[in-house]
Amino acid sequence: MATNAPQGQHRTIPPKYRAEPDRYTALPILRTMRSPNASVVLSRMIFVLLVITVLVLTFVPWQQSIPGSGRVIAFAPIERQQFLDAPVDGRIKEWNVVEGARVRAGDLLVELVDNDPNVMVGLQAQLSAEQSRLTQALEQATSMGSRVTQLEVSRNNALDIARARVQIADDQVRSAEQAVEGARAAQVSARQNIDRQKQLLSRGLTSVRTVEVAQAEILRANAELERTQAALAAAVKERNTRVSDVEKIRADNDSAIESARASYQSALSTVESARAAISAREISLNRQNTMRVTAPRDGTIFRVIANQGGEFVKAGDSLAVLVPDTSYQVVELYVSGNDMPLINKGDRARLQFEGWPAIQFVGWPSVAVGTFGGRVLLVDATDNGTGRFRVLVERDETDDPWPSATYLRQGVRANGWFLLRQVPLGFELWRQFNGFPPVIAPDEQGAAVAKESK
Repeated sequence: MATNAPQGQHRTIPPKYRAEPDRYTALPILRTMRSPNASVVLSRMIFVLLVITVLVLTFVPWQQSIPGSGRVIAFAPIERQQFLDAPVDGRIKEWNVVEGARVRAGDLLVELVDNDPNVMVGLQAQLSAEQSRLTQALEQATSMGSRVTQLEVSRNNALDIARARVQIADDQVRSAEQAVEGARAAQVSARQNIDRQKQLLSRGLTSVRTVEVAQAEILRANAELERTQAALAAAVKERNTRVSDVEKIRADNDSAIESARASYQSALSTVESARAAISAREISLNRQNTMRVTAPRDGTIFRVIANQGGEFVKAGDSLAVLVPDTSYQVVELYVSGNDMPLINKGDRARLQFEGWPAIQFVGWPSVAVGTFGGRVLLVDATDNGTGRFRVLVERDETDDPWPSATYLRQGVRANGWFLLRQVPLGFELWRQFNGFPPVIAPDEQGAAVAKESK
């Protein structure tokens, strides 16, 4: 059988082709399909190494972590971005800063002018008028206060005099009562004497003249009793009149005093009203005098909102946005509600800042480059409305310092990983495939069941 094999080479024809030489000769490519022994050995070694690698990686320690994303902020609210508002209505006269300018606390930012050029003169005139009204009100209040005092003294004196007159009337009533008692006793004595004289006359032991004298005495006694009774009635009436005078004096003087007190209170009200008006005018003047807006803190002008020229602004309108310099920066990260229960205050974290070169290995943070350490400062009590929770991370004092303010400005994006426990890589892959959380607190309800299911 003829062959086309090159000289010096031998070809072995498979048995099934020996009866069909034309077919074998027509398929020369089959000669190149036999695998060399070295290739077979190499492929087997690669397969074995791959299996060994997978088995080794299954037990390699892996750092579990929770990812989060956010930005750099200032921890103190007064050091966060803030709007500078117009203190009064007016127009922008001149801006002394531009966007991106660095300012110090107290630096002049913008000047405002009022629409009315004579507003200061008018406010000063109003202030002077209110001060004059206050002076008059104070004088009136002082006068009415003295009037009240005088009326009270006069009332007390009049009442003392009236009470003294009542006391005199009481003495007169007692004297009249004693006189009545004496007249009544004289009347009884005269009656007894006339009766006795009449009996003696009937016996012939006395004269008619004596009886007549006794009758005259009884008439005098009766007259004296009537006189003393009339005097007693007059004394009682006088006493009642004196008592009524006391009440009348008290009522009249109290009415006058109340009227004076009402006038005094009205004067005091006028004083307070004048003082309030003066305070309002002084506030207006101070606002007009402070139509120069200054920087409240050191920082950078982020935006200039109001334009210079004819633009009118109202009190409270935003003029510019200031980003204050911060002395204490934190990273604001957001995590899902599924991971939030696993994060606690003081937990460690690794941070990667936007604009700073870094190579991050989540499972092996020790070999990461360009990342920085942090500690959990707080975890918000509620979500942000979309099911994500805010976590504030501060710098870990035991780790490398964070980048300077040139790189770490407020608003710089950041990625973070909250470090949990170390587990084998195979367990971590198995956990990820099954959707289990990284850890469960042992004291939580259902932790034992979840552990058994794992």
